[in-house]
Amino acid sequence: MKFNKTTLKNGLRVITVPITDHPSVTVLVMAETGSKYENKQTNGLSHFLEHMLFKGTPRRPEATDVSRELDSIGAQYNAFTSDEYTGYYAKTAPHQLDISLDLLSDIYLNPLFKVEEMEKEKGVIVEEIRMYNDLPQRIVGYVFMDLVYGDQPAGWKVIGSEQNVKAFTREQLVAYKNSQYVAGSTIVVVAGSFDETKIIDQIGSAFTSIPSTQKAEKLAVIESQSAPAIKTFYKETDQTHLIIGVRSFSIIDSRSPIINVLATVLGKGMSSRLFAKMRDQLGICYYIHADQDAYTDHGVFEIAAGVDNSRVKEAIAGILEECIRLKNELVSPAELKKVKDFIAGNTLLSLETSDARGEFCAYQEILKGKIESPDEVIAKIQAVTAEQVQSLAQELFVDTKLNLAIVGKFKDGSQFKDYFHF
Repeated sequence: MKFNKTTLKNGLRVITVPITDHPSVTVLVMAETGSKYENKQTNGLSHFLEHMLFKGTPRRPEATDVSRELDSIGAQYNAFTSDEYTGYYAKTAPHQLDISLDLLSDIYLNPLFKVEEMEKEKGVIVEEIRMYNDLPQRIVGYVFMDLVYGDQPAGWKVIGSEQNVKAFTREQLVAYKNSQYVAGSTIVVVAGSFDETKIIDQIGSAFTSIPSTQKAEKLAVIESQSAPAIKTFYKETDQTHLIIGVRSFSIIDSRSPIINVLATVLGKGMSSRLFAKMRDQLGICYYIHADQDAYTDHGVFEIAAGVDNSRVKEAIAGILEECIRLKNELVSPAELKKVKDFIAGNTLLSLETSDARGEFCAYQEILKGKIESPDEVIAKIQAVTAEQVQSLAQELFVDTKLNLAIVGKFKDGSQFKDYFHF
């Protein structure tokens, strides 16, 4: 996969990912900001801002002007907000690139922020919050992050609270955008079929008015834990949803390929250890998976599952047993090869589309400050040894890093304390 990075004089980063004769081209504009850059009063503002950018500009004064223009060229488009980045994209046929670039740069640089549109969108986001609060699989993620990080940005919901959303003002929105959506924190990615000789100049012209001021920074994450921790959220559900997780490390840590292999051994794919044990052998759950959730300055390794209400203790014990097994036994050569080939195949298959390739580059640039090619990523995976996996398991799976979040018919976690340990 080819890609090139160019930094313009104003600090704007441009990443081009050419794909010869591809049927689409994706323009992705990403800001290096998200809920980690908020305070208690503004929590949820990054997400609110994302919504408001589609509500009109001086050249496209109504929200329907934006959506109608994108629909009229057959675009696939959307936006997203996370802890540390916010993105806006449009995927079109190659001959519609000029329109999608013009529109995305316009909404990014020139939103109107009409007060009446803000008030309507508050209602929309409140309903989005309520929708997520009806989903146990979503709630358990909130409970887990609150348990691990508490009352700091890493422990808050990206979407914020109803109270905050209802109280947001236009002045807050303008101030936040002006402090965050600046050249030095913005990346423009074009992936697919396009004219490489013209695109840099086109992007420079489209973003000529972007501010070059210094963007506001986020606070460092505070880590504090000395014993296993448990947090429950009572909800009348037909299934108990849980996350067992341990504090790990940031995305730029050199051990990232090792933890990727470890996660795949445990809970990625239908032949992974946890899937085979919990679903195939015990018939205790439908979904179970393991993954590293990594950020610029911290990370958590998580195992998530939805299990039979009457078999929660059995499920927790089964998961912990597999973690302990990784501490005590080396992964066999055959299993290690299978896992590496699984990661390599999935890495390549996930990059078939223009938007996937654009996101692959953008996420790395935002979170790691550099972009590794798929071949480089796979080479690091292939270099991981069974001894490294075991050593990392011994480092991670200790009581002082262990956490359990549960959503279901449990009023407290006291009944799990006696055996919730490694």
